[in-house]
Amino acid sequence: MDRDELVAYLDEYLRIREFQDLSLNGLQVEGKREVQKVGAAVDAGLALFEKALEAGVDFLIVHHGLFWGKPFPITGHHKRRLEVLFQGGISLYAAHLPLDAHPEVGNNWEIARALGLLDLTPFDVGVKGRFPVPTPLVRVADMLGQLTGMQPLVHQGGGEWVETVTIVSGGAAGLLEKVDTDLFVTGEPKHSLFHETFERGRNVIYAGHYDTETFGVKALARHLEARFGLPWVFLDHPTGL
Repeated sequence: MDRDELVAYLDEYLRIREFQDLSLNGLQVEGKREVQKVGAAVDAGLALFEKALEAGVDFLIVHHGLFWGKPFPITGHHKRRLEVLFQGGISLYAAHLPLDAHPEVGNNWEIARALGLLDLTPFDVGVKGRFPVPTPLVRVADMLGQLTGMQPLVHQGGGEWVETVTIVSGGAAGLLEKVDTDLFVTGEPKHSLFHETFERGRNVIYAGHYDTETFGVKALARHLEARFGLPWVFLDHPTGL
């Protein structure tokens, strides 16, 4: 597939320009004109770029790109990162908040559907929903562990049973004060919010920043395969965070 046609499709499908985001969403590094294989990864980093090169990827989609609101010199590890991309003619495409919020392939909507939540509605860049019947908190934690392959951290500030759930992947702990559901699921814990969680009577499950943000890039790659027949590979590099 033509690279520029793929970029134009992604920009429109993900509504890239509609989000105020420090990430430079969209095409960050231009590679080969012809796209034959797509790679999907959470982070942009040297190890991921080397994996993409080894896997024969020529168009890499990441959730966390290289650029975050300010310029930096292309020296040291930044230089080495770009050298690998240029060596393989690999295009780098980043989708941060647009991929969190997308109702079809977004991180949060994918998690909500995997949990079996109903009546999904947007919340910030995440989603709110409900279980068909009240569900034990420990059961929800087990489900998230099975989905991510990691044991989540549970802060039980509320009751043992939950029905309504808010999901915002990644580092969204700061949204706690806006959450009005029985359970808040996010990725990365924040120490300063530990006591507030219990004082507000809120249940929070931290399922990992990395682990909650593998869903979107995989779903987007599957979408591209179904629509354009592009083969893809997920490049896994867990951070443990």
